[in-house]
Amino acid sequence: LLFARSLAKLQIFLLLFLIKIIIMVQVKKHGIILKKTDLGFENAGVLNPAAIREGDHVHIFYRALRHGNYSTIGYCRLDGPLTVGERFDIPVLFPQHDNESHGIEDPRVTVIEGVYYMTYTAYDGLNALGAYATSSFLPNFDKKGVITAQISYEDFRHLAESKRPLNEKYVRYNGQHHFNGSTDKKPLLWNKNIVFFPRRINGKIFFLHRIKPDIQIAAVYKLEDLTATFWEDYFLHFHDNILLEPHYGHEISYIGGGCPPIETEHGWLIIYHGVHDTIAGYRYVACAALLNLENPTQVISRLPYALFGPHEDYELTGIVNNVCFPTGAALFGDDLYIYYGAADEQIACASVSISELLAALLAQVGNEESNT
Repeated sequence: LLFARSLAKLQIFLLLFLIKIIIMVQVKKHGIILKKTDLGFENAGVLNPAAIREGDHVHIFYRALRHGNYSTIGYCRLDGPLTVGERFDIPVLFPQHDNESHGIEDPRVTVIEGVYYMTYTAYDGLNALGAYATSSFLPNFDKKGVITAQISYEDFRHLAESKRPLNEKYVRYNGQHHFNGSTDKKPLLWNKNIVFFPRRINGKIFFLHRIKPDIQIAAVYKLEDLTATFWEDYFLHFHDNILLEPHYGHEISYIGGGCPPIETEHGWLIIYHGVHDTIAGYRYVACAALLNLENPTQVISRLPYALFGPHEDYELTGIVNNVCFPTGAALFGDDLYIYYGAADEQIACASVSISELLAALLAQVGNEESNT
């Protein structure tokens, strides 16, 4: 009898294991599509590209890194999803202001009502803040400035803990001890990975952002409303604005926004990055989740495993090892091409069937372990 029960349990385990294998999304890696060059502005690496499709072309705006950890934004045009048709030999955006004196990093591009919006990280050597630029004709952009709160971690904590304590990881990743060295700059709360939704929802512009370790969501009727007063009120209700928290093993350390959300009949598909600590350091992977179309603060489901992670040599070894950092996507038919930084040194691409990915996400609906 005991043997029969053990056998039955084993059969159930194997069945569940096989089901998991069956619904695993198939990912095709296309390899490196863009490498660094000998040009001064990108002689250390190219990484973390924004991508937006127009007709048969994909516009790529990428972080161009020169020796000394100084970043600008480079540009190339793809013919189809993978072939470089044109590449500029100078950056299209570069540091011009004090708050970006050490670099402009990790762009994302979205179109809202015919206007192109590029979000990026402004880095002054100490602080990393979210900023944006606009365009009516690619690849030219006009900077509009920082839109995230310029506030210390302690001031943020006092506001956010008005109702209940923060997760201890907020202290670990954002506390003053995180900053060291002498500087005349005031340490501010890091707020990165600003990603706009590609249309207004109930009249509002929604966007994702990331204060470690979670992904938060915000909405305004116009970007000029992102004032100090807005952010103070936002932080007073901070727990209500956390969209996703680290949940599964592959993302347990922290998570952050990735590609701009993709509208589907089933919801907003978001590709984000997850990070987990290993004996060899942090490992960055691509993750997926589905949000409610008319209320993106509601999570429908999330993939319980990494969509893809570092396995190839160009992902395992580079400026930062073990990194797949997705930041741009383009849809060609049923194929979703995801562009990502590989080991913080090169730009690579992977593709998945979007219908297969959505089916896998929808299969998680109702599964208690699929949502935080």
